[in-house]
Amino acid sequence: MQKFFFSDKDSFKAQALFLGKKIDLQKLENYTYLATMPVMVKVGEQGCAVLLGYGAVVLFNLEPVEKVAFLTQISSQVSDSFTDPETEEVEVHLNVSESERVKEGKIFLHELSVERLQIVADVLAKSVVLSHYEISIAAVFDQIEPFAASLQRENRSWRQSRELLRQLGTTLLVQHKIVGRVEIIDKPELLWESPQLENLYLRLEDEYEIRERHHALERKLELISQTAQTVLEFMQHTSSQRVEWYVVILIVVEILLSLYDIFFTR
Repeated sequence: MQKFFFSDKDSFKAQALFLGKKIDLQKLENYTYLATMPVMVKVGEQGCAVLLGYGAVVLFNLEPVEKVAFLTQISSQVSDSFTDPETEEVEVHLNVSESERVKEGKIFLHELSVERLQIVADVLAKSVVLSHYEISIAAVFDQIEPFAASLQRENRSWRQSRELLRQLGTTLLVQHKIVGRVEIIDKPELLWESPQLENLYLRLEDEYEIRERHHALERKLELISQTAQTVLEFMQHTSSQRVEWYVVILIVVEILLSLYDIFFTR
């Protein structure tokens, strides 16, 4: 195991941020690389950062000024950045006597190694991504509920249906793309090289309920998909009914013209 360079400390803060839809890791310059897969670079006097290509970054032991400077420096590499990034903060403690776990909101590690911090970063990054989309999907559900109620009424708005369908389609596209790219329930590739860290990863994954939250997200996405299908069928049915009425009206007009021709033109 590789010891970390601020080994004189036995505790520090870790903060995960979901900055945007993508971070271009190929354009990172003027940084000392501590590891790859995922990328870890030295930041500030005694800190570091783990950067994930899907838009998340996890900061370890950074002073506020160092954090602001680093986020400003990498902002140009972030695509479609969020105005209010989702964040999550936790304290990391060195404790060789107890098992590696999360206790009372703190993460306890046997060793402050690069590999262990990469595992912590992987879980924290996935957690903030899930939080971001849990909030956005909740907003979509707020739009779905009034539409579902309107299906029982006659005064349904064609424009509202089209707008809802557009929003649902955009949401589904973004959610499937981003959640698929993050590979929430996949184990990090680091475990192939360091299988002894799998227990740590599983404990952190369980503590942050990564799999449970991912499955809940998938169920909600499925419900949104079903709702979008219902909206589409409703719109198609409405269009079909309108066409039928147009045909009936044309037939009635034709009959009236024929009657007029019979009774008034002879």
